[in-house]
Amino acid sequence: MRRAFLHIACWALMFSSLALSAQDIHFSQFDVAPMNYNPAMTGQFNGDYRFIGNQRTQWKSVTTPFSTFGGSVDARNMKQISGLGTGLSIYQDKAGDSRLSTLQVNGAGSWLIPVSTDSLHTLSFGAQLGFTHKKIDYSQLRYDNQWNGLAFDPNIDPNEPNNRDSRTYLNFNIGAGYYWKPKKRTEVYAGLGMFNLNTPKQSFYNEPTVRLDMRFNFHANAAFPISQEIDLLPSLLFQSQGKFKELILGAAGRYILNDKAGLYRTIFVGLYMRASDAGYLMAGMDYDNWRAAISYDINVSNLRPASNGRGGLELSLIYIIRKLKMPEIQDRICPEYI
Repeated sequence: MRRAFLHIACWALMFSSLALSAQDIHFSQFDVAPMNYNPAMTGQFNGDYRFIGNQRTQWKSVTTPFSTFGGSVDARNMKQISGLGTGLSIYQDKAGDSRLSTLQVNGAGSWLIPVSTDSLHTLSFGAQLGFTHKKIDYSQLRYDNQWNGLAFDPNIDPNEPNNRDSRTYLNFNIGAGYYWKPKKRTEVYAGLGMFNLNTPKQSFYNEPTVRLDMRFNFHANAAFPISQEIDLLPSLLFQSQGKFKELILGAAGRYILNDKAGLYRTIFVGLYMRASDAGYLMAGMDYDNWRAAISYDINVSNLRPASNGRGGLELSLIYIIRKLKMPEIQDRICPEYI
């Protein structure tokens, strides 16, 4: 019975790579893929240039692993224009036995606007434009009419109407955010993102009514000191795309090892829950200009009997370049006796 259930689960996941293609790429560590959730977060960091890498592997214990990897680079105050953020993101996703691949390439821009004279409150607005290329490998699929009565025969023509094996369409996304930083270790950021505003066609069967649903999300992150060395980092993400909903709630604790003389070194551990799907643990560290983290999803959905609770492993890496700003030297008049 268990073997039969696993077989059915594998087939269900394989077909889900076709049926659920209307869902966008997502990560558990959503705050480390900022341009994938809100174009207004482009260039919103402490530094000049930011490089981000993301990798996620899911359902390895059930079927062919779903794999997502990619990254982004963005700049703050581009061309010395205060408030201007620019960025480029590239993500590649492969799902299921059909090797359904999704490649996204997006360019983004944002504008930061102070809303108070003390710069404690700021608003950001962003837009993103790019393209998505999807491709499927029909040769990896198996059909019931390829059973010859004794065994599976891949040489039998399945007589399936495969009109096309790829599709490319444009992406248009916008977002807005609010940032409040009253103290060095206290900050709040919240934003709204709206994706696939052009609802592009995505059917491999050229059905004009099969379009990619718009995706809406609300996200919030905060940091509060609770002792001299420890900060609390709560976060929230809610997003909706068609009939699909996702809610992530959780928090991390950050222990500051060093924060002086240009050195910033911490370790952090967090616990999060994705409603009706999974809980996940996250741990990582900051080391000066670097930030690295690892997380693991523990499946609690109806697929748990097949997955044994094993969900997805995710890795992230950030590197920030901060230009050395030389102090201005003012001319001084030497006294006559020198």
